Amino acid sequence: MKKKGKITDIEGKKMAKFSKIPEATIRRLSSYLKCMVDLEGKNEKVASSAVIASICNVNAAQVRKDFAYFGEFGIRGMGYNVKDLKRHIKEILGINREWRIAVVGVGNMGSALLVYKDFLKQNYKIVAAFDLYPEMVIGRISERVGKPVEILHVDRLKEVVSARNIEIGIITTPPQEAQKVADQLIEANIKGILNFSPAPVRTSENVKLRNLFFTSALDNLVYYLSN
Repeated sequence: MKKKGKITDIEGKKMAKFSKIPEATIRRLSSYLKCMVDLEGKNEKVASSAVIASICNVNAAQVRKDFAYFGEFGIRGMGYNVKDLKRHIKEILGINREWRIAVVGVGNMGSALLVYKDFLKQNYKIVAAFDLYPEMVIGRISERVGKPVEILHVDRLKEVVSARNIEIGIITTPPQEAQKVADQLIEANIKGILNFSPAPVRTSENVKLRNLFFTSALDNLVYYLSN
């Protein structure tokens, strides 16, 4: 029993440490991972923090600081082993395993996500899509790209999420439907929601949520252009 207690204490300390990591660092990890993939594709074995910084448009001190949150990955005077660092970043981000995804709302954006091939490279797999009018959507998509994934009526969402072990839901509906869909995903025990709808949604405390608004990113860009 004591052994289990020690393990729990260690896991608790680890979670506490990770909870203090800046979100900006987590975002940069994705850029660092892409950098490692690109360097590995060029048969590069080692990369210095300066090289990584140059590719990712940050400074070398920031690269070293970001990695230091998670441990010692590099060798002083030599840099980082590309293959090992790629593996470490995948483990940190949690994409060293498959994540099963459902898309709700198969309009223009939803359709684009269904045919986006790079999802699979990062272990993200869309295993179902839902819409109020699946027959119409299937016909429209099939004319362009065939049938990339099974498209079902949204009323089957809870049943299919459970049967296919889906953990993430992506909302690409019109704004007036977004909260209703979020509620359905929560009821289906989805763990995380990525909302691309123009309307923000609310979730329960045990569901991780990211609201992503295209116009907000443009507003941010235009602010800097204007000032």
